[in-house]
Amino acid sequence: MAFNFQTFKTRTLTAIIFAAVMLSGLLINQWTFFILFSIIHFGCWIEYQKLVGLIDPDYKNISPFHKYAVMLLGWMFMFWMTNRAYKIASVELQGIGWLMMLIIAILLLGKEVVFKKQLNIKLIGYSLLGLIYISLSWGLMISIRNIGMVFKGPGTLDFGQIYPLIIILSIWINDTMAYIVGSFIGKTPLSKISPKKTWEGTIGGIILSVAVVGILAYQTNANSHERMIYLIIALIASVFGTLGDLLESKLKRMANVKDSGSIMPGHGGFLDRFDSLLIATPMVWLFLKFFL
Repeated sequence: MAFNFQTFKTRTLTAIIFAAVMLSGLLINQWTFFILFSIIHFGCWIEYQKLVGLIDPDYKNISPFHKYAVMLLGWMFMFWMTNRAYKIASVELQGIGWLMMLIIAILLLGKEVVFKKQLNIKLIGYSLLGLIYISLSWGLMISIRNIGMVFKGPGTLDFGQIYPLIIILSIWINDTMAYIVGSFIGKTPLSKISPKKTWEGTIGGIILSVAVVGILAYQTNANSHERMIYLIIALIASVFGTLGDLLESKLKRMANVKDSGSIMPGHGGFLDRFDSLLIATPMVWLFLKFFL
């Protein structure tokens, strides 16, 4: 394939802007983190509803209330997953999230169950799957971000960026290394869903992701226990990130589209960029919740 300078320039510029926005959101403070993943949450939902509408045209006929209420319900779950460091004046987002979740859920169920002549379980099911696939993941990402916060009196010591950064770094390294290794020695297809992926590339990507995170962890002041946690997070993120990539590829194949969206020229949409993170995040959260 001939080298296309214009395509390369577009992809490079988009990648630089994307990296700058992501790092700013991840590193500045808990509010930029929350705003970043709120934007990602709504972007993923818009694309998810579009894909499901292509897979099953009946979903295109859901009411505007259903369409936006389910997004808001998921966003309120993200509110609920915050902690007391997230305050507007003296009001905590956590309390707002719980109350609004309850109100929206009652209104949504009332609209779909009570005021409709015929209940369509299938359409409700698609929205519930979206809440699990998208909103649950980003809510748990907020919960992971909270782990590094230490409250001392009125102040907060915030080291919450570390685990999200490790997850995202691990996935990025895994994707990059899997592509490189697969390009050189990949022969055995991983799945019919994504024919370009190979077992050799997948295994190589996972090993190299864990290795790089291990090297970086060794260069820090982290103790041996913390380093082990970083390595396990890298392993979980790499394995389940690959599954997330395959799942989104399956959705796109069912919808007969190449990309989930076009918000990032040359790189696709929100689901294309964050598909791995959507599946890896809940798995890392489970590990941290029960073994940290």
